[in-house]
Formats: sequence, structure tokens, C-alpha cells
Amino acid sequence: MRRPALRGEALAKAVAAAVFVVAVALVPLALADYQAYEFALVGAYFVAICGLNILTGYTGQISLGHGAFMALGGYTTAILSVDHGVDPVWTIPLGGLVAGVAGFAFGIPALRLSGLYLALVTFGIAVAMPALVRKFEGLTGGSTGKNVPLPKAHWGLHLTPNDWLYYQNWTVALVLLAVAWLLLRGRTGRAFRAVRDSEVAAVSFGIHLPTYKTVAFGVSAFYAGVAGSLFAITVAYVNPDTYPIKLSVYLVVGAVAAGLGSLWGLVFGAALIEYLPTKAAEISTTAPDVIFGAVLIAVMLLLPSGAAGLLKRLWVYGARLYTRPRVQ
Repeated sequence: MRRPALRGEALAKAVAAAVFVVAVALVPLALADYQAYEFALVGAYFVAICGLNILTGYTGQISLGHGAFMALGGYTTAILSVDHGVDPVWTIPLGGLVAGVAGFAFGIPALRLSGLYLALVTFGIAVAMPALVRKFEGLTGGSTGKNVPLPKAHWGLHLTPNDWLYYQNWTVALVLLAVAWLLLRGRTGRAFRAVRDSEVAAVSFGIHLPTYKTVAFGVSAFYAGVAGSLFAITVAYVNPDTYPIKLSVYLVVGAVAAGLGSLWGLVFGAALIEYLPTKAAEISTTAPDVIFGAVLIAVMLLLPSGAAGLLKRLWVYGARLYTRPRVQ
């Protein structure tokens, strides 16, 4: 009796995913040019939050330093495209690789830490990154920064620059979302969740904690590096203020608002950190942080399990209505 229900649920989820992909493809048709640019930034944040969710939501390791990994990806793109003439499109995976290696390397000494101690150490990375960028001025451009050129390869597509940035960012976002889904539904994902739920129990089942914790850090940092590259290409400029300290905090806010331990609410979290600071500044030019905090508190009170929790409740409610016996 349960197998048809499970098949029906899997089919419904596949249809929902297909509808989401089609919606992403059609969104620019309903947007003004500048709105396409804003949604392109949402796509970059989407990638970063997806990676952070793998680390925090699925593995239980708190990071307040993912803005620094985004900076590594962004500066990789800027240095390669400005100083070496590489098309920015081809620097995107390289930016992710540089950040991923850094994240994996950081994950090894971080094995001794957990909880708030790990969060504090990762926050230290975010604090130190702007100073490091300014120190190595010959490589990074220091406080002046670098102007990142638009991608050259448009593959024959006749799009405005902002529409191109939108499709570039969301194509990468959808590909990495699919990769995350495949990763998390397999053996590695089950190991991640076991580590999150109970490290003692995970070890008793033969899970090697150092391996899976460092892999989670490396994969998460890779996603952040890709997001940083996309962000640099989209804003066409990088300097120490492009990846501020508060960016790392915003990413955590977005991940929590999206719903930790789920991939369904990522768009909400990404849109929140793109639009909320701007709208808060429009509402109050003197105290935008007050508006930001108030809205954030309201969101957490109304959605304690994030947007993914709301979607899950709606899904269960819809399934009950669909399977409810009909009176003839």
C-alpha cells in the first residue's frame, strides 16, 4: 500500500522541481532589465546558502566565515580575468576550487572545535579577510580593488548584459542544486546527517568523523567560492567592501530563513538577504538596521523552521486533501 504512495510523492516532487526550473527560465520575460540584475544576485546568494546548508543544516557545523570563502572565489575571478585575460566564465569553477581547497584545509584544524567555538573561529576568518586583501595590494588591488569585465563567451545568445548574468548565475545555481541533492540523498548525505544528529552514534556505526567533517567544509567552501565568483562577475567590481564582515552573518540568516536541513526554501533565504537590507534602508534612512532586525524577528516567529518548514506543512496538507476519501 505504501509503494504507490511513495511513487506518487516522488513523482510530485519531480514535477515541482521541473516547474521550478521552467519558472527560473521564464522569469526574465516578466522582469525589467535592472530587476534581472537583482535576481542574478539572488542566484549568487542561492549558491552560497546551498553550500552553507550542507555544512550547517546537514552536518551540524556552524560557520560564520563563508563571506571570506566568497571573497576567495571573487578575487580569484578578478585576478585571472583582469591580470591574465581569462574569460570570467571560465574562472567560476576555479574560484570554487580555490575556496574549496582553503575550506578543506581549514576543516582539518577545526576538527577539534564544535558549536560556538567553531563559529567564533570561522568568524575570525571573516574579520581578517578585508585586512588581508588590503595587505596584498599588488595582487588584489588593495582598497582600490579591480574592475571585473563582462564575460566574452555568450554562445550566440542575443541577451542584454543583465539577462546574460541572470541566466549565467541561475544555470550554475541549478546545476549545483542538483549536485547537492544527489550528494545528500546518497551515502555521504546519510553520513552527514548522522554526524549532525549524534557524533557518538555516528562513530559507533563506523562513520569516520574527520573525513566527513572536512569533506563537508570543503564542499561548502567550494559552493561559497563559486558564489563569490558569480557575485564578482555580476557587480563587475571587487574591493574589501564587496565582501564585508556582515556578509557572513547574512548568509547564516539566509540559511536559517530558508530552513536548515532542506534544499526547498533556498530561494526565500537568498531573496531575503538580497532585498531586505535594501528595502530596510528605503523605509528608514536613519535606522535601517532596526527595520532589518524587526522584519527578521517577525520572519523567525512566523516561520520557526524556515520557508522549507512552511512548504513541508503545505505539502502534507495538500497530500491529505488529495488522499481524503470522497463521499459519493
